[in-house]
Amino acid sequence: MAEPQLHLVAIDGTGNVGMLDLLGNRETKLGTVAPPAATATDGRYVFATTPKGVEIVDSGVWTWDHGDHFHYYRATPALLGSVRGGGSPVVITGPLSTAGGTGLFFPDSGEAVLLDNASLSRGEIRERFRIEVTPHAGLVAPVGDGAVVTAADAAGTPAALQYYDADGKPVAGVRADCPGSHGSIVTRVGTVVGCADGAILITGSGDKPVLEKVPYPESAPAGAAVRFDSRKGRPTVAGLGESSGVWLLSTRQRSWQWLPTQTPMVRATAVDDSRGHVVTLDAGGRVHVYLAKTGEEVGVTEPLLPKTMSAAPSLETVTLTVDAQRAYLNAPAEGVVYEIDFADKARIARTLSPSVRPVFVAEAGR
Repeated sequence: MAEPQLHLVAIDGTGNVGMLDLLGNRETKLGTVAPPAATATDGRYVFATTPKGVEIVDSGVWTWDHGDHFHYYRATPALLGSVRGGGSPVVITGPLSTAGGTGLFFPDSGEAVLLDNASLSRGEIRERFRIEVTPHAGLVAPVGDGAVVTAADAAGTPAALQYYDADGKPVAGVRADCPGSHGSIVTRVGTVVGCADGAILITGSGDKPVLEKVPYPESAPAGAAVRFDSRKGRPTVAGLGESSGVWLLSTRQRSWQWLPTQTPMVRATAVDDSRGHVVTLDAGGRVHVYLAKTGEEVGVTEPLLPKTMSAAPSLETVTLTVDAQRAYLNAPAEGVVYEIDFADKARIARTLSPSVRPVFVAEAGR
């Protein structure tokens, strides 16, 4: 296709799945999955955590990032099936939907699963490996043809990262301490995994990737970042700390920046464009826009989620995502998705009302 085929994939509380074309405003009903508890996406597939395990929705729209240019694709959307495991899994996606893998970690059973994305693109669910480790709150982060998997200490807390090849064999010498391992995101430079004392940046896609620690500054003003988000494929990511502010991690410079805010935030994502926009959501349902270089707030909305923010379970399903021009925020209780022009003082560009209530939302085609 000549341009990104941007869609919103919406799943309601009972599992109905629909797609809204953001270019033509057309809707497609895809069918149903079991009632979901959480979702994750790589910009093409939506991985829904349900009582059946992880059910996979293929939106059929994606972007191939060649570094200096992009190719855009469209195929027939489909429900692909499910992957079973023990407990509510953590899903970590890779950079490309048709190559590499997707990691699933099931905490109750300690099952670490790496799915093959090339097979997913053909409508097949194939596991590159499924290994069992000590049950803990872990993760599997795809790297090249393999993945890094958390290892627990004697207390059952994630404490280190070990690289496994595509056959599920641990590779000697590719291991790093990462106390309190939590959260992962893929960037232009490499894969990030959060630690209590900083982050591990994983670079290289060969047999022995490099695991490099990026420690927090000695005078760190807040606790560790607990959740990472950014525009797909960018080198700078945002993470929430414990204080009123946002961590920004530059994977190119191997450095952290603390961006203070006047109020605590519940979501934060880095656009990482030429002006360095950072888009956040506060506990009152307002979307704020900051400039990373100066810390200046350049836009804020009125409260957008009065019904949603008053229902704690609903807040867990709120997603704030960004692409090159817009931010999208779903309001599950209100039944709408706000399209926000972050470069124009957080102006509400459109209020979208999908026929499938957007309890869970993912932007596909990125």
